[in-house]
Amino acid sequence: MTLFIDMDEVIADTYQAHIDLYNTKYCATLTKEQCLGSEVWQMVPEEHQAYIRNHANERGFFKDLAVIEDSPEVLRALQDKYELYIASAAMQFKSSLEDKADWLDRYFPFIPWENRILCGHKHILKGDILIDDRSYNLKAFDGRGIQFSSPHNFNTKGFERVNTWRDVADLLL
Repeated sequence: MTLFIDMDEVIADTYQAHIDLYNTKYCATLTKEQCLGSEVWQMVPEEHQAYIRNHANERGFFKDLAVIEDSPEVLRALQDKYELYIASAAMQFKSSLEDKADWLDRYFPFIPWENRILCGHKHILKGDILIDDRSYNLKAFDGRGIQFSSPHNFNTKGFERVNTWRDVADLLL
């Protein structure tokens, strides 16, 4: 069975990175809990929204993201049971391709480059299971879609959902 795993907000904590950069720049105290059901940029004053929306275009943004808890251990175990691929929309942000490749080398070196799909739209993926935080990716996928919880998708319904990588392990291992 083929299993595709998204990167951002699934194994790499981009959401918290946006919050941390915003809080540092504006001496703010924004938290994930305050953002439930929204994108980070939607939760700040209008004059600060462009700053947050531009983070992902900055060289280096994707290079030092925190790893989502338990993801390396669970992905290593999943790799023994599934044909596992990382599938990330790396083309969406012009400087993210190299950063994402470097990040995967650092935190997931056991996933070979041949199993890393850094693409545009994910509707091209053909396989059995996709774990992703974005509902539009899950809707376009022909196989089993599993939504990984992130603050932005807190109110999204209609998909099988996991909140942690331990939940993924319980479901798929």
